[in-house]
Amino acid sequence: MRYSLLLLLFSVILVNLTVSLLAQKSEPRPNIIVIYTDDQGYGDSSHLNPDSKFKTPALDRLAAEGLTFTDGHCSDTVCTPSRYGLLTGRYSWRTHLKRGVFQAEVPCLIEDDRMTLASLLKDNGYATAMVGKWHLGMDFPGTFGDRDWTQPVRDMPLDKGFDYFWGIPASLNYGVLAWFEGRYAAVPPTLYTSKKNNDRHMDYRIMPPYANTPDETPQPQKAGVIEIAPDFVDSECLTRFTDRSIDWIAEQTYNEPDKPFFLYLPYTSPHYPVAPLPRFWGKGEAGGYGEFMIETDYHVGRILDFLDDNGLAENTLVVFSSDNGPERSWEQRIEEFGHDSSHIYKEGKRSIYEGGHRVPFFMRWPAKIPAGSTYTGLAGQTDLLATFADILGRTLPDDAGEDSVSLLPVLEDPTKSINREPIISHSINGRYAISDGRWKLIMPQAKLDYELYDLSKDPGEEKNVYGKHSKIENALEEKITAIVQNGRTTPGYKQPNDVDWWEDLTWISN
Repeated sequence: MRYSLLLLLFSVILVNLTVSLLAQKSEPRPNIIVIYTDDQGYGDSSHLNPDSKFKTPALDRLAAEGLTFTDGHCSDTVCTPSRYGLLTGRYSWRTHLKRGVFQAEVPCLIEDDRMTLASLLKDNGYATAMVGKWHLGMDFPGTFGDRDWTQPVRDMPLDKGFDYFWGIPASLNYGVLAWFEGRYAAVPPTLYTSKKNNDRHMDYRIMPPYANTPDETPQPQKAGVIEIAPDFVDSECLTRFTDRSIDWIAEQTYNEPDKPFFLYLPYTSPHYPVAPLPRFWGKGEAGGYGEFMIETDYHVGRILDFLDDNGLAENTLVVFSSDNGPERSWEQRIEEFGHDSSHIYKEGKRSIYEGGHRVPFFMRWPAKIPAGSTYTGLAGQTDLLATFADILGRTLPDDAGEDSVSLLPVLEDPTKSINREPIISHSINGRYAISDGRWKLIMPQAKLDYELYDLSKDPGEEKNVYGKHSKIENALEEKITAIVQNGRTTPGYKQPNDVDWWEDLTWISN
């Protein structure tokens, strides 16, 4: 009898293993590419904004061949915290970073033992690469003015799950600026510069000539001195990032054709400096900014064309989004060109209103996603970790992806609606909002009072109806309080925030 039970158990295991292997064989794991623009507003996509003063054919193609999330959100309204949320599936305000962004040189915000998109996929057999702008902190050798570039950079993408890194440490106004590959720059940042005036936009340029010492560096915009490599020019970022991405995919698929790959491609555009190449000058009807968005779209199209030309498109999931809404020059574009980078939504980058965090959000995966589909429910960039885990058939541990909800059911059938918990938005100055279906409650902060908006009737957040829907207001406040205090949005064991309480939680008693 004991022998029979063992034989039965072995048979069950064998059947399950066979089914699993057949499933893997019939549904190979997809390649995954996440393309992340910088300061691109919801209205900077011609698919989402019919009144746009420039066309974005590559983004329109992603929409036509994939899925558009019309209510998709970044996890914060500025660079560093949004990138943390995207890569970890956890809101950045749970860390010690409560307001603002990082400089280039600071301990990385992602702890070494924190699961990321890259580490999840690497642990499940993927080749992983990041090409582009990091902006989560790095440890450089030496100090400003006293570097030893023969020593490696630490606490950077290669320590957070990526096999390969080619890019720059942070936004171009923060330095340290060089073309880093792995832990070293082929041409180290041994010179110095500052923001120069830009004749195509209202911002600045980072371009030669460069100075030999900080004291010799002219500062026409009185914006401080930046460490820079002799061969670094701001207008080359998009071309170099795209070239290196295509080269890495080509090398990887040639050397290990049966191994899936993950590429994280965070561009530097249309973040300042607005520096379109001359071939894009005069394109569109929104000045230098429109030219820069057209160039950005062109490079996205290069990635899509490469996938097509090499037979990779069918089983590659391409995710496209932006880290936050548009920079303050959106006001000037409305006045001068009639182009609204936030479309119908209020304000832009840094703001707690929709224009600060409702962003373009597309996914294309021809093998799985119905072409030309739309999902109108809430979705967030923190959801990518749980979505990728679900695609792989993996369950996230309790201390990973605390604010991540799988979107896989929607990818397979966009007519479905996910019974999800709310999404929390967060502004640069630490103010919070909770969105749940049609309702959005903005929390009080300092002298600022509660605000409630019915986004189904008032997407521009023009009419504050707080005080007229007490049941909804109380329910939303209870939900955001629980999400903060439990250290997670999703079901699971309570997790600690990195700080017990902070002053922006004005509605929660210390």
